[in-house]
Amino acid sequence: MPYPRRGRRPAVLALFASLLLTALPAATARAAESATAAESVTAAAEAAICNKQCDARDPAGATSDRTPVSSGLYGRTVRLHLSDNDVMGWASIESGSAGDEVWIDRSFDGGRSWASGSRLGATAVPAGSSGWRTQMYNVDDWNTAGVGALRACGKAGDRPEITCTGWARVNWNAWSRSTAAATGLMMSYDRGTGLFGGNGWWTAANALTAVLDNARLSGMPSYQYAIASTYDKNINAQGGSFRNDYLDDTGWWGLAWVAAYDATGDSRYLDTARADADHMQAYWNGTCGGGVLWNRTTTYKNAITNELFLQLNAALHNRISGDTVYLGRAKAEWSWFRGSGMINGDHMINDGLTDACANNGQPTWTYNQGVVLGGLTELYRATGDSALLTTARTLADASTVRLQTDGVLREPGEGDDCTGDGPSFKGAYARGLGKLDTQLSDHPYAATLDRWADAAYAKDRNALDQYGPHWNGGSGTSDYGCQQSVLDLLNAAGQ
Repeated sequence: MPYPRRGRRPAVLALFASLLLTALPAATARAAESATAAESVTAAAEAAICNKQCDARDPAGATSDRTPVSSGLYGRTVRLHLSDNDVMGWASIESGSAGDEVWIDRSFDGGRSWASGSRLGATAVPAGSSGWRTQMYNVDDWNTAGVGALRACGKAGDRPEITCTGWARVNWNAWSRSTAAATGLMMSYDRGTGLFGGNGWWTAANALTAVLDNARLSGMPSYQYAIASTYDKNINAQGGSFRNDYLDDTGWWGLAWVAAYDATGDSRYLDTARADADHMQAYWNGTCGGGVLWNRTTTYKNAITNELFLQLNAALHNRISGDTVYLGRAKAEWSWFRGSGMINGDHMINDGLTDACANNGQPTWTYNQGVVLGGLTELYRATGDSALLTTARTLADASTVRLQTDGVLREPGEGDDCTGDGPSFKGAYARGLGKLDTQLSDHPYAATLDRWADAAYAKDRNALDQYGPHWNGGSGTSDYGCQQSVLDLLNAAGQ
């Protein structure tokens, strides 16, 4: 896996695309575990990894020494040392006694598991010394596209408990807030399934899109492998060509493949996006006067499915020379949607329509307010109709105010978890708002996006650049849904 130069943004955008193994649960600052628990995760030593250097190198040869995290127990201090230029790290224990132990754990899924690489370089403080250190070990495995993290662990020689630092990594592929978040997201990319989080489906489409957007904006090409990997491993899954019974799922994937086409120019991705749009069109019917069904087996007409249909068709028109079919579908969708009743009197969009074809009053989820902005922006690019941007501004003016709590975007009923569907919603909102703001010459939402991004970076981030559910901080875990949402936010804010 090629790594670009650290610490500066490339002047020319190379191939865009880079996938990131999502950062997993936020590493704790301190972990006290029993000796038997430590032994239970100790597996046979993994094969040595060789990148710029091979594992088990003497730290005396390190070109730099940064200690982002530490932990203590019984008067001992355990530290994780990172050499950013070497892309390696080591552990040390201080203020101890002969027989104290210290080692490195290495994870390729952001700290969720590390059994195959635990207790790397395990060593003990020698007689007559009060401190010691391990050898250096690689953070990443460039040979297998493994995006890694390290932590340092240790224990007193006469006590069973151990202490571990939080997880951290070197600053390669992390020269900005967004590239660091993208690398954090790639920690949850499952190289076996080609999806994020192992088997996430529509949420994986959003994560892939966020990574591709970051590659386009930052010029970081390191995760380009994920485009083809995701496609090849899943093209025949479910209904084939990324289609299934849920038409909104199909729409998310269609937009991901539009982004992949933009990144690579490979026509197979555009062909798949067209197949997805055609699949959705097959479930446009006359119930409530038009619109696409949410699910092939129901009669429910909802906002997100139709907003995705709008954006996908307009985006296809903007990329297919001489097209009239997809443009006609996008125009018909917007004509129906704006008169459907889903846009309420506060210029907010509720979830969908009742069986009587009236606004159902269900929550104004953030993604329902955001995808429409991306759709209207794409349709404006297709038609030049400035009334579309006027409408988009009206909607964005309402949602940026009504969806804020204590100065940041907050999901209705926002919880502490980062798994499931909901954690991806805010990212889709930020992505759509960012597309609109880029299109508008006065960039009216730039300050809002910056404020939200600054809050998340300052209050909702750990040493591994993993983010949780609440951009103003608070309790909660980290996983790829929250990570994708913050990456979308940082992309939109240009950070």
